[in-house]
Amino acid sequence: MNRRTVLIGTSAIGIAAFAGGALVLTRNRQAEADTLAAAAPAVETDMLVRSHAPSFGPEDAPVTLVEFFDPSCEACRAFHPVVQDIREQFPDQVRVVMRYAVFHEGSDEAVRILETARMQDKFEPVLDALLERQPEWAVHGAPRMDLAWQIAAAAGLDMEKAQTARLSPDIVGILNQDAADIAAIGVRQTPTFFLNGRQMTDISTDSLLADVRSAVEAS
Repeated sequence: MNRRTVLIGTSAIGIAAFAGGALVLTRNRQAEADTLAAAAPAVETDMLVRSHAPSFGPEDAPVTLVEFFDPSCEACRAFHPVVQDIREQFPDQVRVVMRYAVFHEGSDEAVRILETARMQDKFEPVLDALLERQPEWAVHGAPRMDLAWQIAAAAGLDMEKAQTARLSPDIVGILNQDAADIAAIGVRQTPTFFLNGRQMTDISTDSLLADVRSAVEAS
């Protein structure tokens, strides 16, 4: 056996070992997800998915991902592209529902901005703009909500209509209902995700996508 044959053989073994390792990791990840799903108690759908909540994807999608998020939350900003990626990869298989968890100062006003934007069919561009420039306005201890409104206006929000609607009973009701559901469910941090009714734990931007993909494949 010459040296070239030995090198080729060694490379083949390495590739096979890598492939086998990747398969083991994938199976381990799936097993972990299945174990967590089985162990975590399911939350009543009514408390997770309210008719007023922003929702994307078919209502009868086999997989539902609920995110409790705070517009001022840095981690929510980090997870936003992943949630967008999930929507793009599984447009028919996954329904994404967003719930408000206003844990930071000024976040209630940020929700008012988002909800007035939703009234004008501007929810997504305004959400994207607020999260993109979050470090500028979501200053902990001294949030700049005037700047947040300006950012929303630059994203297409009609300020005159929005200022008229910001204290509407509908928006007050959304804030109150989401706060009540958060207390009942026990959500204590953002973002908190529920996949098909069960709270996800120890998630990362990588594992969130992987777990949703596993749920889609199992549905």
